[in-house]
Amino acid sequence: MARRLRIVVAKAGLDGHDRGAKVIARALRDAGMEVIYTGLFQTPEQIVQTAIQEDADGIGLSILSGAHMTLFPLVLEQLRAQGAEDVVFFGGGTIPPDDAAALKKMGVQEVFTPGAPLQEIVDFVERECGKRALLSS
Repeated sequence: MARRLRIVVAKAGLDGHDRGAKVIARALRDAGMEVIYTGLFQTPEQIVQTAIQEDADGIGLSILSGAHMTLFPLVLEQLRAQGAEDVVFFGGGTIPPDDAAALKKMGVQEVFTPGAPLQEIVDFVERECGKRALLSS
């Protein structure tokens, strides 16, 4: 039997709006995944350490504060520094299309904006994190 996917859902920086992150966490949980929610006000270092300690297959970072062009690259930097580039890193929030494209070029695997269908997010996580889980087992 395949193990359940483990996903860290995180809120970074001073962004205190977590309703969307909780909705995503619940959708992933309801789809059969194990979800580790970091809570508010996490640093990129804390998020990556949580992912490593929890042997997570993916990190979903929610940003509504406008700090996405600062915080997403810092998480990518920490993943590289910790040798955890195989952890699937995706995110969402109020991110303009041009910024989303730039983040993807940097290494963020997907960016979801408000209104993205939950099933689309679940399907992405199952597909991409499932690949990682197969490779690491």
